[in-house]
Amino acid sequence: MVDSFLSEAALEKPKTLERLNELFWVWLSECYQNKSHSALDNKSPEFTYKSDRKEIRFVDAELLANAFLHCETRKVDKVGCISFMGRKYEVGLPFIGHKVTLVYDPSDTTELCVEYEGHAPFKIKELVIGEKAGKRPPLPPHLQKQPAEESRLLTAAKKEHEKRQVREMPAISYRAIKEDNRV
Repeated sequence: MVDSFLSEAALEKPKTLERLNELFWVWLSECYQNKSHSALDNKSPEFTYKSDRKEIRFVDAELLANAFLHCETRKVDKVGCISFMGRKYEVGLPFIGHKVTLVYDPSDTTELCVEYEGHAPFKIKELVIGEKAGKRPPLPPHLQKQPAEESRLLTAAKKEHEKRQVREMPAISYRAIKEDNRV
């Protein structure tokens, strides 16, 4: 239906959205609403609508809103949370390991409704970690990495080597004695 309008509108080459809307409303009125349809006994939709004697019933706003909600199932992790669209939500410890149904409005996922058998539906919000668990503050300067001027490992190894030399100096070397006897 709308594809035929788009084909016709492309021939007109509208330069603005206002012009495209103007063409659409003319097309809708003349090529759809006031054109006879075989499904309506060759009457137009506008004529059929206006000749209906039944009172117009308006849908309850809440019922209409609920008709467009989405549902998904998630398993609650070991800390009572679920992941949904890259964000964490806290469901509660009693639901750990269970699968819950999420009912949500796809245009607003800041609040989800959780349904689980035997429990009344309840709302959950995105988990926001407080300031105390936020970004770690920087270390004080005296605890930060300092540029090295020498290798502490090699300095310590040199000191241990010198201590070992002092300890081993008075020791008898049987290898040296054996070599002296051969000569």
